[in-house]
Amino acid sequence: MEILWNIIVLIVVGAIAGFIARAVVPGKQSMSVGMTIVLGVIGSFVGNLLGSLLSGRGFEIGTAGIIGSIIGAIVVLLVYVFATRGRARGTRV
Repeated sequence: MEILWNIIVLIVVGAIAGFIARAVVPGKQSMSVGMTIVLGVIGSFVGNLLGSLLSGRGFEIGTAGIIGSIIGAIVVLLVYVFATRGRARGTRV
């Protein structure tokens, strides 16, 4: 039951972090709600990794709190925006 609770908390924190990151980063990011949650969850892992590297604890993989998740989601979203910036709009490959 504890694992289910952890997954639910991760999804909720991921949704909050993803929505805040999308509000902070300028430009239009065409993402569904599900992709926004995934952005926040990935941001949680990135935020924890960045925090552990900056604090000198070494390379740790895990989830971060809400602030770390938001910072990580902003970093992930900025990388995504810059990586997809040159693509032609409205065309599919």
